[in-house]
Amino acid sequence: MHQLSDQELIKAYTTKGNAAAFEVLFNRHRQKIYTSIYLFVRCHEKSNDIFQEIFIKVIDRLQQGKYKDDDKFLPWVMRIARNYCIDEYRNNKRNRVLLNSDERDYFRSIPSSISTGEDVVMSEQTCNHVKDLVDQLPAEQKEVVVMRHYYGLKFNEIAEETNSNLNTVLGRMRYALINLRKMIEEKELVL
Repeated sequence: MHQLSDQELIKAYTTKGNAAAFEVLFNRHRQKIYTSIYLFVRCHEKSNDIFQEIFIKVIDRLQQGKYKDDDKFLPWVMRIARNYCIDEYRNNKRNRVLLNSDERDYFRSIPSSISTGEDVVMSEQTCNHVKDLVDQLPAEQKEVVVMRHYYGLKFNEIAEETNSNLNTVLGRMRYALINLRKMIEEKELVL
């Protein structure tokens, strides 16, 4: 069953009610979907709740026949997750960046060849400054920056994931970089 494509697994689930097919599909993509949700809300507890809600929606839509065969499953689910996170943000009208001091930050995953204690402290400060600056970007710009630098996605992949055209994604990245430079200058940061 693990060798089947996403489309074949979906067909087995929707036409034959094969729950094992959905489980394989779920396990194949759950880490990417969870990570994308976490990058929006930055809280593991909230991410878990949203993740469960997303998969309930996915199951319902599959059972109702709302999935089209020409859709790719992962981008389809990512759009649902992205829209859900945006709706949650709008409904709560509060800062959606929730970070506990013990949680790992996506900018800390950038590889480094640091050797001295002073370099480690400087790198930590730089990561914190960059994270704070990125968190201040408008949601669409932040999303593109994170997907490009954390996920390592190409711009055309980001366009597909966000259901935007390539020029829109490139524009968002351009404005994100302009805004980051302005903030660095205004705060007189040395990174």
